Amino acid sequence: MKQQINPQETNRAFAFEMWLNAPMPMVTLVKTMNVSRLLRLSKKQHIKFNTLMCWCIGKAATETEELYLLPEDGNLFRYDQIAINVVVRNRKGGINSCDIPFSADLQQFNRDYLELTTRVAEECQSSFLDGYMIVGTSAMIQTELDCVVNQYTDKFLNPMVMWGKYRKRWFKATLPVSFQFHHVQMDGGDAARFLERLQRTIHLP
Repeated sequence: MKQQINPQETNRAFAFEMWLNAPMPMVTLVKTMNVSRLLRLSKKQHIKFNTLMCWCIGKAATETEELYLLPEDGNLFRYDQIAINVVVRNRKGGINSCDIPFSADLQQFNRDYLELTTRVAEECQSSFLDGYMIVGTSAMIQTELDCVVNQYTDKFLNPMVMWGKYRKRWFKATLPVSFQFHHVQMDGGDAARFLERLQRTIHLP
C-alpha cells in the first residue's frame, strides 16, 4: 500500500521544492557491472539471466530507503512494498508490461516471474499491481549497449533500470546498467549507492 506523507517531514523537503515542477527532473547514471556470478548461477540453477538481474534489482531496492518514495500529482507518497516491472514480448509480436512482486526468496520470485510473464505473453494484456512501488526494467539484449536514456513522461516517474547484452571477455562478463530516477526521490549520491548495492547483491554467494 502507499501513504501520502508531508515532504517537509522527510529529508527530501529541499529536493521536493526544487525539482517537483522542473521540466526535466529525471537523472540517469550508468555503471558497468561485473555479472560473471549471475551467468554461473543462471546455468547452475536454470534461471534466466534477466530474471536474476530483476531479483538483484529488487533486493537492492528493498535496502534503499529512497526507493520507497515517489512524487505523484504534486504530492509525495511512501510505499511499503516493491515490485519489478518487465517488458514482455507477446505472442502477436507486440509488447506488454508485467509487474512482478518482489520476494526475497529467489525461487518464489522465479516462479512468479515465469507464471506472470507467460500469462501476459499469451493473453497479450499488461498486468499491473496496485499499492506497490514499481521499479521498471527494460532489457534490450539484441545488442551490446553503452548507455540507455529512457523517455521522460509525467505518466511514469518511477525509477527505471535498463541494460543491453552482456559482454563476455575471457573469464569475465560485464554489463553496463543505466539507472534513471526522479530527483525528488533521491540525489545522485543516493543513486550511486544504490548501484553499488546492486553490484554487491550480484556478487552475493
